[in-house]
Amino acid sequence: MLEDMCQLVGERLRTFWDAGIRGPDFLWAATGPALEAYSQFPRVMKYASAEGAVLSVEEFLREVRRLVVDFAVGRILHQDAGDGLGLDDVTTYYLLHRANFGLANAPAGACILYATSCGVAMSLLTDQTELLASGKSRAATGENGDEDAADDGAGGSGGEFRLRIWSERRHRSLGKDAANGRVAPLIDQVHKLMQLWKAGDLKEVNAYLDRRGLRHISLFPRLLQALIETSRAGKQSDECAILESLSNHLGGLGQPGFEQLF
Repeated sequence: MLEDMCQLVGERLRTFWDAGIRGPDFLWAATGPALEAYSQFPRVMKYASAEGAVLSVEEFLREVRRLVVDFAVGRILHQDAGDGLGLDDVTTYYLLHRANFGLANAPAGACILYATSCGVAMSLLTDQTELLASGKSRAATGENGDEDAADDGAGGSGGEFRLRIWSERRHRSLGKDAANGRVAPLIDQVHKLMQLWKAGDLKEVNAYLDRRGLRHISLFPRLLQALIETSRAGKQSDECAILESLSNHLGGLGQPGFEQLF
């Protein structure tokens, strides 16, 4: 059964993680043990009671990739992935990319591998959410988020992509649900909150928190803490200061989780 396979793979993931394997290598490292576990059984069923619901190798590897992603992101959030983190795919991608490449240029191949493992299309990251930009130097694309200076190319420069910093993400739909009903990724909502905070619009910050129901999302405090830690590690002082101010503000509002996290 799939659960048994995932348990076997999970044990190997902990071994790889403790050995210091990170980044794309961590994703690739799970492939061998996954196939080894899969081949131990004549067939693997999707569900214990589903007659004939046999899991193909392709389906199993897709499940394994997501298992690896959830394991890695769970470590970033200081939370056991368990049966899944409940985090949207775009935010999952952001955390995975940010933890391994920061805000520097990243190889296109690794970005595509991460996107595939998270179940998101590259076009969603580059065009629709504008989370990724082509891998030009930040000095050439407007480090302070100058929309006219920022490059919108989705093809990457020299086969590279980079994450846009929070202040670069100025499109009007940031933090809003899409017309097709797709809920705004949590990372988009955080970046929107940061822009409102930077503008000194405390009333709109509180209104946005209430409008999006962010005070009732149990994972939200851990996400903010993870972003604070990555910004500290990358020496992004302005980003870190705003995130810490938001976290303190939410703690002052009595937001559950902010007062006892770490």
